[in-house]
Amino acid sequence: MHEEVLLLNILVTGGAGFIGSNFIHLLLGHRQSDRLINFDALTYAGNLDNLDDIHEGATYRFIKGDIADKETIKKVVSNYQINVIVNFAAQSHVDRSIIDTTPFVHTNIEGVNTLLEVAREYHLAKFVQVSTDEVYGSTPAQTRFDEQTPLNPSSPYAATKASADLLALSYFKTFGTPVCITRSANNYGRYQFPEKLVPLMVTAALRGKKLPIYGNGQNKRDWLNVQDNCRAIEMVMSNGKPGQIYNIAGRQHKTNLQIVKIIEKQLAVIHPQVTFVKDRPANDQLYAIDDSKIRHELGWRPEFSFEIGMGDVIDWYVIHPERWQPLLKKVKNR
Repeated sequence: MHEEVLLLNILVTGGAGFIGSNFIHLLLGHRQSDRLINFDALTYAGNLDNLDDIHEGATYRFIKGDIADKETIKKVVSNYQINVIVNFAAQSHVDRSIIDTTPFVHTNIEGVNTLLEVAREYHLAKFVQVSTDEVYGSTPAQTRFDEQTPLNPSSPYAATKASADLLALSYFKTFGTPVCITRSANNYGRYQFPEKLVPLMVTAALRGKKLPIYGNGQNKRDWLNVQDNCRAIEMVMSNGKPGQIYNIAGRQHKTNLQIVKIIEKQLAVIHPQVTFVKDRPANDQLYAIDDSKIRHELGWRPEFSFEIGMGDVIDWYVIHPERWQPLLKKVKNR
């Protein structure tokens, strides 16, 4: 039985990445009494510039490291008396997983196993595994997948995330490790690495480049503002029931082509730059999840409408070229 923890010493793994850095901004904005350790390997998508307005001190520290390095994780958990882990650390780009699965297995499975082992050994109060709606696979039309839906991942990326989810649940069932899992829709927002759809298209349009879309552009995704996702993850961290999974949806379904057209319109692109390219293997047609559980049990609701949220993000990329221009050399197939 795990007692309620009032003062949290939180280990945020992958905190220099897109969602992780937004989560850190959220926590430090209103949980000043807690201590937060940001642990990140700083691979190609990890960027400490995402946190350049945050300074190390009594409530925040950054440590560079690999989540699969058990001795380092144990040292961090022991030295900082960590009682909560929120794991954002992951290899996350589907295209890269098709080219080489090795780093995905290392981080998304072996790394998660290491974190779970340490969480079990040190009797942590909560372990939140941040996952994705992609573990369910493509959703049939007029259907939404809930948390009880069997997993059916299509890509190596999604398969490693599904494996981590099952591993995490096994630690709850076998050892009583207080694990919660979040599975969110497609995130968009500030600080996203510019190889994902929204920043890829915005930055290409701003440079007068072609806007490449897989297949016929009709693959449809549910779009969720990253700040809404981070609020949901914080709720799960604070009040989620151990052993439970929580879907987090935006309920804003758009095709890839619709997203690009929205970007072109806001940027006032005069001559359409869309070009259709060969679809990637096993590209799921639709993701749609039912998030009734987190809404009813934890009271979460998204705050951003799609129009306002996407408009703000596009403007942010326009105003801050210094954020994304240095990253272009790390993006494949620019």
